[in-house]
Amino acid sequence: MDRRSFLKTSALGGTAAAATTLAAPAYATGKRTLTMVTTWGRGLAGVFDAAQRVADSISNMSDGQLTVDIKAAGELVGAFEVFDAVSSGQADMYHGADYYFVGQHPGYAFFTAVPFGMTATEMSNWYYQDGGMELHDELGQIFGLKSFLGGNTGAQAGGWYSKEINSPEDFNGLKFRMPGLGGKALGKLGASVQNIPGSEVYQALSSGAIDGTEWIGPWADEKAGFQEITKTYYTAGFHEPGAALSVATNRDVFDSLTPGQQKMIEIASGECHQWSLSQFLANNGAALQRLQAGGVKVMEFPDSVWDAFGAASQEVMAENMGDELFKKIYDSAQKSMTASSLWNNLSSGVYTAQRDRVLG
Repeated sequence: MDRRSFLKTSALGGTAAAATTLAAPAYATGKRTLTMVTTWGRGLAGVFDAAQRVADSISNMSDGQLTVDIKAAGELVGAFEVFDAVSSGQADMYHGADYYFVGQHPGYAFFTAVPFGMTATEMSNWYYQDGGMELHDELGQIFGLKSFLGGNTGAQAGGWYSKEINSPEDFNGLKFRMPGLGGKALGKLGASVQNIPGSEVYQALSSGAIDGTEWIGPWADEKAGFQEITKTYYTAGFHEPGAALSVATNRDVFDSLTPGQQKMIEIASGECHQWSLSQFLANNGAALQRLQAGGVKVMEFPDSVWDAFGAASQEVMAENMGDELFKKIYDSAQKSMTASSLWNNLSSGVYTAQRDRVLG
């Protein structure tokens, strides 16, 4: 029995299933309100903006036939409870980062980011042209979800630390916030890895509950206020080179919508994927300058640390290869990334290096 079948026999799933069985028309008619839960605290820079944009776009495109009622983390369910809430039918849809749900299936990491994985451009190539969207859907079917990408932060920073990192041994015993498979890799280096919702990270860092955190990048990090706590900031990280966000709708709910309404969700999500990326990238440069002017020390990890990140990441990947679907997603993503990287390095990579050299 797959998870979707199981949930339909549970208390929440059973109610949704019964309602679907009793519905006479193929598609529900009249105006509808869809409840969107999110993994984001209300107002979190960039990520909550993305959720709001998807919600507003769906409502606007439908001329009011669909209204999306957005709930921040904790307003209906907790940040990490949105997956089960939508899968079971307690809520209609969620906006979040799918790597929070590697406990449901490790393959979900690929639809946010995996260590030493795809840049934002490579993610788009894979998802929209090389089979990633179909694999997202295949994974979602197991859990009764219809999923689309719905945002992208671009490359995320290595994070904020209470001390400088000079060797892999400096991670031993370090209490650090990092979700997904990147967090599991950091655990291989001896770190005590925490998975904390974004709205709770500032308090955890300021109280000393954690010694460091990654969040997103200069703009969102500045808005979160981490520079008030520590001035040691690593700008390049191994864990999220192009982190995507996702929109997932309960599959029974999605199937009850008209084809046009279904397409609205897909288009609103896809439009936000690009809009969100440009929002982060347009704001990061100026934010980094402000952080530096305020005394933040911009750092880079030494090669020995990058090598340790790589070895730990490969170990984490190898541990999941026994899962057939994980391996299928991994192989697809690797094949696409390799093909995209070859051309990008020889074209835009060479160009940007030469542009910066010529123009100084």
